[in-house]
Amino acid sequence: MSGDARKTAEGLTYLSGFGNEHSSEAVPGALPEGRNSPQRAPLGLYAEQLSGTAFTEPRAHNRRSWLYRIHPSAAHPAFTRTDNGAIRTAPFTESVPDPNRLRWNPLPEPAPGTDFLAGLWTLGGNGDATQRTGMAVHLYHANASMDRVFSDADGELLIVPERGGLLLHTEFGRLHVEPAHVALIPRGVRFRVELLDTASDGGQSPTARGYVCENYGAPFHLPDLGPIGANGLANARDFMAPVASYEEVEGPVEVVNKFCGNLWTATYDHTPLDVVAWHGNHVPYVYDLRRFNVIGTISYDHPDPSIFTVLTSPSDTPGLAGVDFVVFAPRWLVGEDTFRPPYFHRNVMSEYMGLIEGAYDAKAEGFVPGGGSLHNMMSAHGPDRETFDRASAAELRPQKIDDGLAFMFETRWPVTLTPQAAGADHLQQRYDDVWRGMERHFRPLQ
Repeated sequence: MSGDARKTAEGLTYLSGFGNEHSSEAVPGALPEGRNSPQRAPLGLYAEQLSGTAFTEPRAHNRRSWLYRIHPSAAHPAFTRTDNGAIRTAPFTESVPDPNRLRWNPLPEPAPGTDFLAGLWTLGGNGDATQRTGMAVHLYHANASMDRVFSDADGELLIVPERGGLLLHTEFGRLHVEPAHVALIPRGVRFRVELLDTASDGGQSPTARGYVCENYGAPFHLPDLGPIGANGLANARDFMAPVASYEEVEGPVEVVNKFCGNLWTATYDHTPLDVVAWHGNHVPYVYDLRRFNVIGTISYDHPDPSIFTVLTSPSDTPGLAGVDFVVFAPRWLVGEDTFRPPYFHRNVMSEYMGLIEGAYDAKAEGFVPGGGSLHNMMSAHGPDRETFDRASAAELRPQKIDDGLAFMFETRWPVTLTPQAAGADHLQQRYDDVWRGMERHFRPLQ
């Protein structure tokens, strides 16, 4: 990694607003005026549409962009199958859904030369990618930048870094994403990942590590606010889309396509990241999780954790998400006569939790940055014994939670593990022990 890449990343400018009809051109005059597909596109470019939803979906939900590129996307040789590595895709049929509470340590160090794609490791998921339903939970670890290009026809990718900055080179331009930020790459958008940080121990540990939610279903959008009103939670203006920035590489470039669960590869004679101008709303974004406007109680009890939803993928049932992305951002706790950590809970939804930094206020130890836990539907969970004892006796002064940043992928269906996740060396074997020793306090009234 060169210092030039970080300098480039930190100097990027963006277009603001989630779901906006954006437009951008890297060369003046590259965007046609008054029409999408003129007889001759400006500057000798090729015009093409990228559809993220069906043509006839309602306007409010329709996602599409027009791209003006040096080479048409259709100009490529045949794809051939390549090894899937540690990537797996729904339907997950090699294991049965597990009702047990499960927790993992971070991924081990990757082999030398592991890029983002080679470092993707599937924990599990649900639904069926060929039917565009459900989701998958992946983790990644990498110590090399990509010199190939990747796209995912199965779903959009929500990238949640935990260690190491990334410079994402996409068809639409470049995005800079650091831990405490997330990046959203729409279905079918091509990109490559450049690492921005070297390992602190001279290269013996991963230079980049984090989590990925692959959403097979309806594209993520901002949740409705209901009684909250017009403002709060994740504000649309804080989502940043790239400005047009193209590459001119003539020569062999490997392009990998994830299609119906398998990886396919082709060697182009040019880079597909050659879009000179574009307009539309099917675009990638980066978002700073610390800009999330937390809404909470100022009297007693907790609102449901759904109040922390950043993005949601709706299903055919109102209010029931294929997957929600939830963040537990810095916030004040002021509830009176209230047990303040997350309460004991059984949920019809399934919850995968990860930790970006610090500590999570429901678990005193064992849940570490880069690790994760899975509580499938109706599995009982909540604060560990130490947290319960401490919170039950705490003086209820106003308390600022600012030493941790956790998140959750919450989904309507059980998450079925991959065999590699069920048998992983970094799966914690005695997670249930955190609830051992919960004393009986019941004393009937005399």
